[in-house]
Amino acid sequence: MEKVKLEIVGLSYSQTQSGAYALVLAEVGGKRRLPIIIGGFEAQAIAIELEKMTPTRPLTHDLFKSFAQSFEIEVKEVLIYNLVEGIFYAKLVCERDGQVTEIDARTSDAIAIGVRFNCPVYTFESILTTAGIILDDTDNDSEINLIEEEHTEEEIKPAPENLSIQELEIKLSEALENEEYELASALRDLINKKTS
Repeated sequence: MEKVKLEIVGLSYSQTQSGAYALVLAEVGGKRRLPIIIGGFEAQAIAIELEKMTPTRPLTHDLFKSFAQSFEIEVKEVLIYNLVEGIFYAKLVCERDGQVTEIDARTSDAIAIGVRFNCPVYTFESILTTAGIILDDTDNDSEINLIEEEHTEEEIKPAPENLSIQELEIKLSEALENEEYELASALRDLINKKTS
């Protein structure tokens, strides 16, 4: 079967399922998108790695990476290989000493691990044809933010424009220390906005 390479183009709070997130994968060089509903923990794990944040303690997916590297196992690719009744099935394609092994995983976990290994994500043409969404020419990838659901400035502090960059950086450090990664992401964005 023909494989299609995908890349992450969006991660946003799901409007259809409470507490869930929509991970949007895009066909490389094409207009089709593959939206996948994932849990909040996995969304946070993906966002942390994509945003290059460093948690105070390793998350589960970081532990998996350390474990795999300790035994010289390299994750080569993530393959979304099946779709049954709206549920995507994925596997990690791993290699050790020239031997390739495929490990079954939830799609969200596979991608959270895959981003840590900087490995490509693939699916089959049949899955993309079945579940993919085609963008119109009027749609614009720049409108799909990496994390569309962010804290508003009012949630950070009633008057964030009155906070200095230094005060925001202190709050960012506190959020990271308390493992409040969504708040940390919003604070980082506010700092970037103020410094640009």
